[in-house]
This record gives sequence, C-alpha cells and structure tokens, in this order.
Amino acid sequence: MKKNKSSISKGTSYKEIGEFWDSHDLRDYWGKTRRASIEVDLQSERTYYPLDGVLSEKLRAIALKRGISPETLLNLWVQEKISFRSTSK
Repeated sequence: MKKNKSSISKGTSYKEIGEFWDSHDLRDYWGKTRRASIEVDLQSERTYYPLDGVLSEKLRAIALKRGISPETLLNLWVQEKISFRSTSK
C-alpha cells in the first residue's frame, strides 16, 4: 500500500485503516468523501439458503457416498423437484 493511501484515516496499512473505521463513524467525515464509480462484472450468481444442521450432515454423507459435492447433490435434487412440479401441473 502506498504511504498515506487513506486520506481520512491517515492509515498506511489496511490494518490501520480498519482500526480507524472500527472506532469512527462515516457520518462525521462525510464532507471529506468524494464520489467514486466502479464497474462490477459478475460472472455467476449464487444464492445461499440456510439448511438445518442435521439435514446438512445427511446431505454431506449421501454426497460422499455418491462421490460428488454436497452443493452438486443439493442442486440436482432441487432441479429434479422443480422439474417434477412443472411437468405435473
């Protein structure tokens, strides 16, 4: 990191900058900020859903027996369920 990279915190490392913002409120420094623009290129999107711990362990065990990841198995099962519902209507 370049020396004095952060103009507000005067931190010279990410750790120093983080420590500064852990104890300061941006509202107190809003006038010192400037507009920034960024570009984001998302290649894929993932959505996470909570899964009961017991179900998660069962899923992991079944996936291990099949030689695939729990994520892949879960996606296959959800895909099957959605396909079945859309064809049964």
